[in-house]
Amino acid sequence: MARKPNYAFERQEREKAEAQKAAKKAALKQARKEAKARGEDVDDPDWAPPGEE
Repeated sequence: MARKPNYAFERQEREKAEAQKAAKKAALKQARKEAKARGEDVDDPDWAPPGEE
């Protein structure tokens, strides 16, 4: 017999993944803002936020 789907769990996992993606995007945006304030060229294709090198 097939198992009953756990829709609540699946929704919770999707929301968790979306929240992680949004947090990563916000952290990148903040890193770019701070780097620009320090005078770094964030538009350079070789620029990478600290910790991702």
